[in-house]
Amino acid sequence: MAAVKDIYAFLDGLAAFDTQMDFDNAGFLVGRGDRAVNRLLVSLDITEEVVEEAGELGVELIVSHHPVIFHPVKSITERDPVGRTLLALTEKGIAAICAHTNLDVAVGGVNDALAARLGLTDTVVLEPSGLDREGRPIGIGRVGAAAAGAPSSAADYAAFVKETLGANGVRYVDAGRPVRRVAVGGGACGDMGPQALALGCDTFVTSDVKYNQFLDARDMGLNLIDAGHYPTEHVICPILADALRKAFPQVEVLLTRRHREVFSYR
Repeated sequence: MAAVKDIYAFLDGLAAFDTQMDFDNAGFLVGRGDRAVNRLLVSLDITEEVVEEAGELGVELIVSHHPVIFHPVKSITERDPVGRTLLALTEKGIAAICAHTNLDVAVGGVNDALAARLGLTDTVVLEPSGLDREGRPIGIGRVGAAAAGAPSSAADYAAFVKETLGANGVRYVDAGRPVRRVAVGGGACGDMGPQALALGCDTFVTSDVKYNQFLDARDMGLNLIDAGHYPTEHVICPILADALRKAFPQVEVLLTRRHREVFSYR
């Protein structure tokens, strides 16, 4: 029988928690380590809706990417969403493990999953931050050659990204360069345009791009595509679920059906 602490140990081997960034709060955040796990739920976020879903499914553990506790919590009450979520977790006896920036930088993590989904080849790390326990380079972002047959214009490539990631919409700036070498950064990496250019990229796919970053990208000659935070990071969830199924065949591993992109386009 698997326990919460066993699943934490497996995730630590997959994406070491000590590689998380200083501002982060990844790790085992809610629950008891010795609690037996028969069923777990994988989700990008732990929201009130996800906890409700987990309760209905009889889940003992939620594994998420974004930490359910990020900023310091001074109280846990029903008066705010974080408090209500934490109360629901504890009242239902559901544990939470959150693998955030450690999973962003890891080999096989968020950025490798995003690069693979877009078909990039010969990938390297965009911004290296060190080596993992096996001596492999880790860091934020990936850079690679565009997939064979992928569109070469920025507009058509933006449409390709939208369809491939299942995004509700994308924002982009066309710097007038054909798409050949692409950088990706899951989540908010809009300030990494100079690093992408330094590695010979003509195109950068990320999310949460600010207005000035679009202006800067155009002036630098970099096609910049904002495909949304959820679509650029949710790519890791089915991969993470599959890894957990293989490691713990006695545990039923489910993907959330209730958590989706939070906003729409018109």
